[in-house]
Amino acid sequence: MTKQRPRYDFSSFSRPRTATRACDHPGCESEGEYRAPKSRTHLNDYYWFCLDHVREYNRAWDYYAGMKPEQIEEEVRRDTTWQRPSWPLGFWAVQEKFLRDRAMHGFSFEFGREAGKGQSEEQKQRRQAARTAEEEALVVLNLSPPVDFPRIKARYRELVKIHHPDANGGDKAAEEKLKEINQAYNTLKACYGV
Repeated sequence: MTKQRPRYDFSSFSRPRTATRACDHPGCESEGEYRAPKSRTHLNDYYWFCLDHVREYNRAWDYYAGMKPEQIEEEVRRDTTWQRPSWPLGFWAVQEKFLRDRAMHGFSFEFGREAGKGQSEEQKQRRQAARTAEEEALVVLNLSPPVDFPRIKARYRELVKIHHPDANGGDKAAEEKLKEINQAYNTLKACYGV
């Protein structure tokens, strides 16, 4: 036995009538079907216009009216990222920082004069003390620039074999040195984007 659903007659139902909105343009008697924002600061407050008047309003409306060129440029730049903060990510950001640090504080290149000439002993010591993390990692692995990642990896493997606690009878000093080597290797690995 199958149940049959009762049949309804939908013809007696009608959609509820919505109140018609008049066009907000002065002197217009047409229905206001199309909305337009009132101002840049109140984008969710609307005027309601008929088709002809909304076209006229949109032609004359300027979002950037009253803004200085610097403010317009800032607004356009924010809109390119959907008004969310952005920053460089990934390999290129790390590589850019490394190259910038290397050029500015780097490996004895100074622009327009020979390295080290005309500097006091105090300046040289300050410069030596202000090393980047990449420079410190190279010192730990006993490498000097220029260096590529395969060379770093080979040197890391050599040092791990020498300083591994199992190869040194569980020596704590060897374990600490291995931790330092691992940290240096991870720093350089991040720097070279591997």
